[in-house]
Amino acid sequence: MCGIFGVIDSGGVVFRDVARLVDHAEQRGKDSSGLIFDFGGAYTIHRADFRAQKLVRRTKFKQASVVLGHSRLITNGQADNQPVLYDGVAVLHNGIVVNHESLWPNLSKTRRQVVDTEVIAAMVAECLEQETPIEIIADHVLARCEGVVACAVLIPRVGKLLLFSNNGSLYLGERDGTRAFSSERFPLVELGCDRIQQVRDGIILDVVSSEDTFREVNHMGSQRNLIPTLLASSDEEKLLHYRSHSLRRCTRCILPETMPFIEFDHDGVCSYCLNYKIRNNPKPLDDLKSLVNPYRNGLDSDCIVPLSGGRDSCFALHLAVKELGLKPITFTYDWGMVTDLGRRNVSRISAALGVENIIIADDIEKKRNFISSNLKAWLKSPHLGMISVLTAGDKHFFRHLKTVQAQTGVSLNLWGINPLEVTHFKAGFLGVPPDFKETRVYSHGAMKQIRYQSLRFRAMLNSPGYFNRSLWDTLSGEYHRSFSPKKDYFHLFDYWKWSEEEINETLDAYDWERAPDTRTTWRIGDGTAAFYNYVYYSVAGFTEHDTFRSNQIREGDISRSEALDLVSEENAPRFQNIKWYLDVLGFDFSRTINTVNSIPKMYQV
Repeated sequence: MCGIFGVIDSGGVVFRDVARLVDHAEQRGKDSSGLIFDFGGAYTIHRADFRAQKLVRRTKFKQASVVLGHSRLITNGQADNQPVLYDGVAVLHNGIVVNHESLWPNLSKTRRQVVDTEVIAAMVAECLEQETPIEIIADHVLARCEGVVACAVLIPRVGKLLLFSNNGSLYLGERDGTRAFSSERFPLVELGCDRIQQVRDGIILDVVSSEDTFREVNHMGSQRNLIPTLLASSDEEKLLHYRSHSLRRCTRCILPETMPFIEFDHDGVCSYCLNYKIRNNPKPLDDLKSLVNPYRNGLDSDCIVPLSGGRDSCFALHLAVKELGLKPITFTYDWGMVTDLGRRNVSRISAALGVENIIIADDIEKKRNFISSNLKAWLKSPHLGMISVLTAGDKHFFRHLKTVQAQTGVSLNLWGINPLEVTHFKAGFLGVPPDFKETRVYSHGAMKQIRYQSLRFRAMLNSPGYFNRSLWDTLSGEYHRSFSPKKDYFHLFDYWKWSEEEINETLDAYDWERAPDTRTTWRIGDGTAAFYNYVYYSVAGFTEHDTFRSNQIREGDISRSEALDLVSEENAPRFQNIKWYLDVLGFDFSRTINTVNSIPKMYQV
């Protein structure tokens, strides 16, 4: 996934125009970059494993009539950077071709790289060999690829540039004879373009033709491993303990005696059951339709759906399109802990529904360094109440939603937050008692936050390593989640009954990908969940699966025996995900897991 852009001007591309497009493209990812431009009758490709701004400053493209480029959020093939070149065809691609492995056997071309984009270049090269008319090449590619495909395909020998997408994440505009394209509309508006159009079906532009081969220059900086291999198994997996225990559990739900602030009555029913209010009791859908009707504008987009790639946000997008008849833009915030599985599911459902996906990617390396510093501090003084600091960086999701609203002019946002994902214990282990009156998954209010942060600060004093460069990032994220005012904001599951069976069946129809190391469909695109759940189970004998299934029992969705069977599987350690998490943070697996295993237990083994 990346931001792609380009400027075509027979009178010479202006550096300032490229610089503006680069600034915005980096919003979608800064892991690596690439440029193509014409010089001296031939085209030159520059690739770098550093950010696009630096590459543009380093590269000389004076008097070029064509400058194309990208800023990349790496998803696969770290060593195979774009632009991808195949038999004289150069491709810049935003998205993920999720079926690229199955496409190669049906091509006459040989695979040379790991990156999924290569299959697009190979298909175009094959079409040219077979003398397929250029006018239908885009249709040919889009008909075969699954997942988001938003492309700029340069074919110098015929002097053509093809632009096409299957979800609308590509725009083309003009300004005084200059033509420019970008993954989003906003940078073209800033550039002063008019007649901006969303590119879906193929558009063919004339560019300088050249019979010469591409000149390729690779700029190599650091050798960061941003996408470590996902191992199927190893001896390290044996270090993960999954012991049974005989903790006393509530006789109605399955919460154990180690749940913070839990109390049992004379019948063995816990205080969480006794204070529970039904949450999954939606209002009429017609009420929501009445609320969103004023936002229908007849334009390309009328709402924003935050999309993580998880099951609930994907189903929410389905509801917005299929049940409400809206035309959404999806927004994905990548803070460094979205797994490739999550990214592929974003690509799958965005393409299947033909919905534009705007990505805002943080500085992945910086955010992971923040998490690494906090995990190092946590391991020196393990405290269950401080586990949440490892996920604090994702709260900027709420801040960047406002960025997307400002850039698109779309105000309505529809969230797919599961009403049963209430995990009182995460703050409970810090000393915060449950607020049974809270009606939202995310709690709000100044006094609550002040109390929470003061308790967190007290715990941080036990391990000074928490006072690192991530502190402002953590606090500002909490502000945007809990204090920043939210307008034009609705929860879809306030009007549609949340049903795990319905959601899973619906997503299966979209070929939604499931994790290979667990049967649950919850949080499988989250790189942190497997680790923190291993910690919770290892020390306290339960995880967020126990609280979630307990809520389902209280709602009457499943029986207690069904819940016990489910958590017996769901609480099992997920080696692949835990290994990925520790690898991307630079932690030794054996040393880290041994530290977790040595934490005193709250129960008898």
